[in-house]
This record gives sequence, C-alpha cells and structure tokens, in this order.
Amino acid sequence: MYFTRNLNEEILKHLNHFPVVVILGARQVGKTSLAKKLMESIEKECLYLDLELDSDINRLSEPELFFKLNKDKCIILDEVQRMPELFPLLRGIIDQDRKPGRFVLLGSANTHLLKLSSESLAGRVSYAELTGFLQNEISGKYNINDLWLKGGFPEAFFIKENDIRHVWYNSFIKTVTERDLPQLGLKISSKTVIRFIRMISSNQGGLTNKSNLSKSLGISNAQVNEILDYLEAVFLIRILEPYHVNIGKRLTKSPKIYIRDSGLMHFLNGIHDLNTLLGNHLVGNSWEGFCIEQIIGAIGDQYSCYFFRTQDQAESDLIICKGDKPLYCIEIKLTLNPQRSRSFSSVINDLKTKNNFVIIPECDSEYPLTDKILVTDLKSFISKFQ
Repeated sequence: MYFTRNLNEEILKHLNHFPVVVILGARQVGKTSLAKKLMESIEKECLYLDLELDSDINRLSEPELFFKLNKDKCIILDEVQRMPELFPLLRGIIDQDRKPGRFVLLGSANTHLLKLSSESLAGRVSYAELTGFLQNEISGKYNINDLWLKGGFPEAFFIKENDIRHVWYNSFIKTVTERDLPQLGLKISSKTVIRFIRMISSNQGGLTNKSNLSKSLGISNAQVNEILDYLEAVFLIRILEPYHVNIGKRLTKSPKIYIRDSGLMHFLNGIHDLNTLLGNHLVGNSWEGFCIEQIIGAIGDQYSCYFFRTQDQAESDLIICKGDKPLYCIEIKLTLNPQRSRSFSSVINDLKTKNNFVIIPECDSEYPLTDKILVTDLKSFISKFQ
C-alpha cells in the first residue's frame, strides 16, 4: 500500500530547477518508495540504482562513463552515502551540463551526506527531508491513535499483529546499530549504543544529562557526545534546543532529547498496544514527543523550533520561531479537559507571543482557555501552516 507523501509535489518542483535533489530520511522511512513513485511523474526516463546492491555498485565501476552515457536520464542513487567518492565526480559531470533534474540522491545519514554534498555540490542541489507518516497523509484511512501507537515507519505502520511489529522494530534497531552506524564511522560497541538508546527512550523528552549517561554506561563524555551526534545523523533522535532570550531570568541551557518515531519509542519501552500505552508512566512524554515530531515535520524548514524553560520551571513544550522571533507558544497535554497553567502563562508573558495554544488529543472546535490561549487538537493546529 502506498500513501501519497506531502513531499511529492515539492520534490517535483525542485527537479525543475536544480540539477540535484537530495532526499534525506531515516532507514525504512519510505525514501525508495517515494523515489519510485516520483519516477511516474518525471518527464524524462529514470534510472534507479541501489548502492546497497553489489550488482548496482558494479554498474558504477566506471562512474564517469556511466553518467555520460546516461546524461539524458534522471539518475536516482539510493543510499548514496555508501559511495562518497561519487560527489566530486558529480560536480564535474553537472558543470558540463547544468540541466535541472539530472540526479536524485537518497541518503540515511544526515550530517555525513550534507557535508559531502555541500562541499561538492554547492549551488547545484536542493534538500528535502522525508519523515515518517504525518497525520494528514493517513487521515481518512487511519486515526491518529494508530499513528501514535505504531509510529510513522510505513512497513511497521501497516503490520497488524503487535508481535510481528515487535520483530520488525527489533530488526530495525539491530541493523542501525550493528551495520549503519559502524559503516558511518562509529566505533563504540552496538551493545553500548543500544543501551544508550534505551536510556534515552526511558526518559523521553527529558533534559540531556550527559554526566548521568557517561556514568551509567561507563563511557566518557566525549563518547556520549559522539553517540548523540551519530544518532541524530541517522534521524533516530531529535535534540530540541532551548530558546534563549534576555528576559532577566535564569533559563535552562540543556537540550531535550526525543526518540523521533513514537513506534520505536514504544518498542524500546515494551509498549505494544494502546491500553498498555495509556497505562504507562511515559504516556504523557510519548504524546508530547509525537506531537512535536508531527508539527516539525509538517510546518517546513522556514520555521525553527525550540522549547523554553526557566530555572523556576515556567515552561513551554514548543516555541515556533521565524528568524529569531517567537511566533507560536505551545503546551501539549494528554487530557480532554486542560486547565490554565500559571507556568505556561508566565512563558507567554515573557515571550509576548500572540499565537498561544494548548494541544490536546481531541477537540471538536477551538475554544479559548484564557484571553491569550486557545485549545485545539493536533490536526487543527497543523492546518494553520498548510
């Protein structure tokens, strides 16, 4: 089953203007399916190569010759970070003929691939990140609780049996930690990395405590930073930075860390069905992380997102900014009957935001909680950006 992804039209538009379009995203998030769907709409003939297959790697044994012989095609290279030596060559090939839509590059390693492409393809490339399923992509066929429980990885989402989905996620995390991360250069043992991931998931959305991670795992602070960098690079975690502004109060400086996919977070905490989730002490953290990931995935990169917390515990779960200016102040609550929070009101007064929302699971229509705060649900809030 294939659901149309929000990025479809954006990528097709970019292909009309840039020689190279890079599609980034986690392993198994649907990049290959998206690329093959795009092939139906790209006007020129397309040629797809999967660089995890030896047979396709062999076709690039003479890459310059291969690219020149297929210069009139749109060449799609999947898992392109596995052949970093291609990037300088692509620059030369493109500069000989800078027609738009020549290459689509798919990659599962954010920092690594961005570094390679920005050094070699500056001015020739556009980027798009494919996330897991967003709520408007599955709306009308599945409800939001399905997406929250199962997560946004397409294969895992469509698995009906909880035990089989457990097997899928187990295989996924083993592949990432035992193959992908070592291939990218992480030399810390996969067992330590898995323990690290489980510690993060059991404190979903908590402030980063690198000293605690270091002591618990018997590794150095430098190794903690290294693991965090690699996990962020393969889209496994989101590091949400605090918003800093001079308001005459002491502000929290440590970032928050979330497992990006709610289904993976549930797997790591032994949660396999909705009733177990609702009875788990992490249910509020899970809902918060799910909403944040859905919002960031939907609103686009023209906005930047943070959280805000003072030392006296005034807090907003998400601040949406344009440039340096905070536009939206958001509190995320797993309740159908939210109450006015002195903490949230204090943040609004500090930041002077005009768009302030409490997001709850279900809300038939927006209603005012105070003269400065509206209550809404996730779908309605995201629709303001579409």
